[in-house]
Amino acid sequence: MGPRENKLQKFLRQSSPTRIIVVSFVCMILLGTVLLILPVSSRAGQFTDPVNALFTATSTTCVTGLSVYDSYSYWSPFGQAVLLVLIQCGGLGLSTFATAFTLLFRRRLGIRELTLVRESAGGSSLDVVALLRIVVLFTLACEAIGAGLLMIRFVPEYGSLGIWASVFAAVSAFCNAGFDLFSFVPGNASLSAFNGDPLVTLTICGLIIVGSTGFVIFQDIYRKKMRPVFLRKPRERLSFHSQVCLYATGLLLAVGTVLILIFEFNNTMRDLNFFEKLNAAFFQSVNTRTAGFCSVDIAAEKDVTKLVTIFLMFIGGCPASTGGGIKVTTAVVLVAAVKSTLTGEEDTVILKHRFDGTMVSKALTVVALGLAIVALNTALITVLHENVETIDAVVEAVSAFATVGLTAGTTGKLGVLAKLMLSVTMFIGRVGPVSLGLAILMRDRKKGGRILPEGHMLIG
Repeated sequence: MGPRENKLQKFLRQSSPTRIIVVSFVCMILLGTVLLILPVSSRAGQFTDPVNALFTATSTTCVTGLSVYDSYSYWSPFGQAVLLVLIQCGGLGLSTFATAFTLLFRRRLGIRELTLVRESAGGSSLDVVALLRIVVLFTLACEAIGAGLLMIRFVPEYGSLGIWASVFAAVSAFCNAGFDLFSFVPGNASLSAFNGDPLVTLTICGLIIVGSTGFVIFQDIYRKKMRPVFLRKPRERLSFHSQVCLYATGLLLAVGTVLILIFEFNNTMRDLNFFEKLNAAFFQSVNTRTAGFCSVDIAAEKDVTKLVTIFLMFIGGCPASTGGGIKVTTAVVLVAAVKSTLTGEEDTVILKHRFDGTMVSKALTVVALGLAIVALNTALITVLHENVETIDAVVEAVSAFATVGLTAGTTGKLGVLAKLMLSVTMFIGRVGPVSLGLAILMRDRKKGGRILPEGHMLIG
């Protein structure tokens, strides 16, 4: 036992925080896979296919939402509890929970623990202990409020089942996971039966938006806007990061709602009244932020609507949040870089702030890796499954990479190889392609090195 502990301690001491986070996700997925395979996890009391169990464990831990089984009818209450724990741990990050327990038992955090939490929270330079408290308490408060609101609708009609389904949906929505237990509602597919029920849809939307916006931003809002009001002091300007994320999020939600409403008005929404259509369009726009619930049949959408969905899914949520995708900040940096290049400006500027070349390079790297992963998955799905349309394969690939969970009915058609590939893609999308690359390839930097000549070549 001693040598094993020494090896573990050596690994933790020598590994970067990024590598520890990646390994923790792998361990959580493997543990979840084993538990889901067991007969106690299925309603039928039988062993679950290992590949499907791995796919489900990866999807829940990476808060994606793609699934080969219906969460209510296939999994037992124990299996559903396993899914819920994986969603909660995957949404907030295992290092967050580990450090929370450290604080709970009044232990002081070391430098390495502080660095690990900061890395898990998206590299925030804010006070880590304060950030951690806000992450845990804010998350539990939001999920409790969301569950309470959903119970108003479901408990009177479904009793204890309504309580469990409400709690499950609230945690899943806040963590942007897209799993739900509402298939027991007659005529419902995901949340399509609730287009005329704003209490359900807007509660889910609110949880998704808050979860995908990020903890750092809400701490900034509280410190700069809310607390000064209580203390009767002048409010301060939000940080540059918060401004960019909030502006971009609002713009994407509005554009997505309008486009989906226009394109699907007389298609998948033709049987709804105008209020229900507007509600469904907003719900779909919100869920492309990496949540995975749906209010209409994605498979029946027009190709142009699927293209809008792909675009919004690929961008995803904000950094240091439960959302996936390349992140809105990455998209903003690229748009600013393109604008600066086209206008002949030397610096990449937005909101009177300049981005350095390193930030632009990292944004380009994230997008290039994301596009490469999506292209590889799309090619694999279309080659292995000729009955899947190319546009639907792209939806599936982007949904996996951006950890969204929306599907055009493709998931159930996939074979073993495609499921394994998508499992890897969901994992990469959750930990981040750059973070995964650093965890695998990064070596200790050596001082010194060769002085290389500067390269020049024509671009464009």
